[in-house]
Amino acid sequence: MIRILIADDHSIVREGLKQIIADTPDMVIAGEAVNGHELIQKIETGKYDMAVVDISMPDSHILDLLKQIRQIQPRLPVLILSMHPEDQYGVRVLKAGASGYLTKESAPTELITAIRTVSGGKKYISTTLAEQLIFALKSNNKKAPHETLSDREFQVFCMLAEGRPGKEIAAELYLSEKTISTYRSRILAKMQLKNNSELIHYAVKNELIN
Repeated sequence: MIRILIADDHSIVREGLKQIIADTPDMVIAGEAVNGHELIQKIETGKYDMAVVDISMPDSHILDLLKQIRQIQPRLPVLILSMHPEDQYGVRVLKAGASGYLTKESAPTELITAIRTVSGGKKYISTTLAEQLIFALKSNNKKAPHETLSDREFQVFCMLAEGRPGKEIAAELYLSEKTISTYRSRILAKMQLKNNSELIHYAVKNELIN
């Protein structure tokens, strides 16, 4: 029996996942979490074979969550569910430790296949994402501007793109406002953008924010 922990802040999504998995006899929902904090608590105290996690948790960035999960349960497979296209986040979350990446538009049968794959210790990637990984490994390929950012820069970039003030970002990341300002300047320089308006426009155009 595959014991699954699901994490999503939308009850409708969780109910949908539970219904799909309920129809599969060798799988069971062993725990639920509605935010990143609860997800980490569940992993620390419960026993699961894998976790299915929404990429957009309300209180935590997915890259930080993956890092925490790796520290607590290094071998726990994590399948990321996302409304974002694979080519925008897939490669980055796999490099951060995820075992698979699946868009929420995928068919229920593909979700079940992905769960079986990652719970068995393998990686689950679609053909599209496999092509992206191959592309990313070729050093002579020109990267998109946001792909040149480090994980922390990308995290700050996403938060800025959501219109969040520097003070709020600093508090959530346990950094100073000056540090966030430095990150902002570095991000704008790397991406050749002039201001936050251009940054937001870029993020929306490339489907990097909801």
